[in-house]
Amino acid sequence: MSAHTESNGHGLKRTLGVLHLWGLAVGMVISGDYFGWNLGLARGGPVGMIIATLAVTVLYVCFIFSYTELAAAIPHSGGPSAFAKRAFGTWGAYVAGAATLIEFLFAPPAIARAVGAYVNFRAPSLSVNLVSVGAFVVFGAINAMGMSLAATLELVITLLATFELGLFFVLTAPHVQSATLLSQPLLPGGIGGVFAAVPFAIWFYLGLEGAAMSAEEVIEPKKTIPRGFMAAIATLVTLALSVLICTSGVMPWRELVADDSPLPKVLSRVLSRSHPMTHLMVYLGLLGLLASFHGIVLGCSRQVFALARDGVLPAALAQVHATRRTPVPAIMLSCSLGIVATLSGKTDALITMSVLGALVLYGTSMFSALKLRRTEPDLERPFVAPLHPVLPVVAIVLSCVAFASVAWSAPWVCAAFVGVMAMVIGGAWAFGARRSPSAQR
Repeated sequence: MSAHTESNGHGLKRTLGVLHLWGLAVGMVISGDYFGWNLGLARGGPVGMIIATLAVTVLYVCFIFSYTELAAAIPHSGGPSAFAKRAFGTWGAYVAGAATLIEFLFAPPAIARAVGAYVNFRAPSLSVNLVSVGAFVVFGAINAMGMSLAATLELVITLLATFELGLFFVLTAPHVQSATLLSQPLLPGGIGGVFAAVPFAIWFYLGLEGAAMSAEEVIEPKKTIPRGFMAAIATLVTLALSVLICTSGVMPWRELVADDSPLPKVLSRVLSRSHPMTHLMVYLGLLGLLASFHGIVLGCSRQVFALARDGVLPAALAQVHATRRTPVPAIMLSCSLGIVATLSGKTDALITMSVLGALVLYGTSMFSALKLRRTEPDLERPFVAPLHPVLPVVAIVLSCVAFASVAWSAPWVCAAFVGVMAMVIGGAWAFGARRSPSAQR
């Protein structure tokens, strides 16, 4: 049996190499370069947004080294929930699994609505809801057809979206003006504005960790995962900082805030609205949204599959297709819940819920890294994070600061998040305890 059709022993099929994993990791995130981040300019202005983005970049760089260590040592579709279970037992898995589900269930509906709005702007006869629901149906079906097809499509879309961003930088960088980038007042919202901009800076990187949920479908995970993640974080840091400078350094930030497509707007200023390159930016920008949407839906279905296989969710959700070896029931549930959330129309709340879930996920993963270094020093670690325990501790501190800033700017959404976390954890405990009394311990 060739490596490309090798079974991992749990029903899934190993088909992914380094380039595929890079494509998944970058693709899950890249929509954040195209929309959403610019709303942070209204809180902190360009300088405040740059400060927030640099702080968040430090958070993700510190996080990804220790996270890569965990993913390579424990290559499991559960990702964070598997790490927390190894470190803290069943209850750790419940907390990390609930946070991961919230992040990956609420992010796709927000992106789907952006896709719907994008298409509706150009084809008013197609409603936002129709296009959003259609995206779940189409990409859910592609996901169910096989991991090789899904990952290859994700890679192609991600490469095109990344190429487009590179082209954007080449065209706009010569027009960056320091006076525009450092417009007065430097911090229109004061220090509070910097904190308020943090959730939108997180949008530059949100979802990167989801690639770990494809670990059981990676060829030679102990080598592939570290290489894929390191290449992905280097790419995303470059894209995030370049996007921020090449937009707010070309056009006054107050004009950027008022537009859902900041990059085409900046390019139309540099070239013209009718220029072919501006049109190319508009249409390829849609690919960036679809790359993130497809990748996060894929990650969400693997999390549902892993939790079901571990007895936290109904066993039926752990079933895989007889020939394609894809978790079809988990895909169907993920897409169905996504459709319901999409029809709520609460895009801002969806994004904020997803960000809060991610921050809890980051904290649990870093605590897991600290605990396992102490309790399992002999665990095989194909990749060993440098500067331990400094990096995970810094990531934990910054995650707490980011969580506090999000809670401060959206207290009611934070309260809803706490309620949903309690419901998911309580439901997982009740289901797990009914299946196995030991789950209560």
